[in-house]
Amino acid sequence: MSTKPTYREVECASALNRVRGMPFEWSLNPYKGCVHGCRYCFARAYHVRMDRDVGAGFDREIDVKVNFINVLRRELQKRPQGSVAIGTATDPYQPCEGRYRLTQGALSALCEFPMAVTIITKSTLIVRDIALLRRLSNTLEGNLRVCFSVPTLDAEVWRRAEPGTPPPAQRMRALSMLRDAGIDAGVLCAPVLPGLTDSTESLDQVAAAASAARATFFGWRPLKLDPEIRDYYFEFISREFPVLSGAYARIYAGGAHSPRSYQDALDDRLAAIKRRYGLADRYRAEAVGSRSTPSRPAQLTLAI
Repeated sequence: MSTKPTYREVECASALNRVRGMPFEWSLNPYKGCVHGCRYCFARAYHVRMDRDVGAGFDREIDVKVNFINVLRRELQKRPQGSVAIGTATDPYQPCEGRYRLTQGALSALCEFPMAVTIITKSTLIVRDIALLRRLSNTLEGNLRVCFSVPTLDAEVWRRAEPGTPPPAQRMRALSMLRDAGIDAGVLCAPVLPGLTDSTESLDQVAAAASAARATFFGWRPLKLDPEIRDYYFEFISREFPVLSGAYARIYAGGAHSPRSYQDALDDRLAAIKRRYGLADRYRAEAVGSRSTPSRPAQLTLAI
């Protein structure tokens, strides 16, 4: 199979997707699939539900919604209520955005029909749109927020877990550039990967870099493994980090979520790190995934 991505130009029936149970009411995803290839991406589950490949198909077969901007403009003219998140199921600034400019067009439309906006990305391409983002932020009177997903600064973990993404240090530089422009931007250390990115040292490195880049917030979320992606992620662990295979089997023995005791310990550790760097506490990572209670009491203290 070719490792080069293929792009299929498709038309969408709608652009705005109604969302419930999240801190925003609508989501926008101009592309389907993502060449960033993050091994843990929860959006792979959507591919399975559409009878599409959870692995290489998600990474290499990208749908481009070529009528996305026109459809969005029609929907925005109806003045939907609430806020919108861009990039909940695919990175809106993955490389093909350089050609198709669908995210850029969506931001322009939102300048004309304002809604509070959150953008979630791992891409440095967002700096292309700094002037537009500043305009949108002014239009929204500050109700624009950019979230850079940076789970780790460790080069080895990054290369294996996020093979198609810009290096984490470059994301931090992009964050700093947005802050220089007066844009509300911060870091989501999410998802936190057990045994790979959950050590105090690893989390502290990300927080220190976020603080140096003047992040306006710092959020996190533990790894969630939906049934559709569980086997795919476990195969990744057994191939790239086999020493962790047994620990993952124990941690996720109860289902998609890590035990409550693990999540509580992670929250305590990260809260202390946030205090150390004076990072704001006004944003929670539930914007890109929920933290939930395991179905049974935890018997595990993580030691891997």
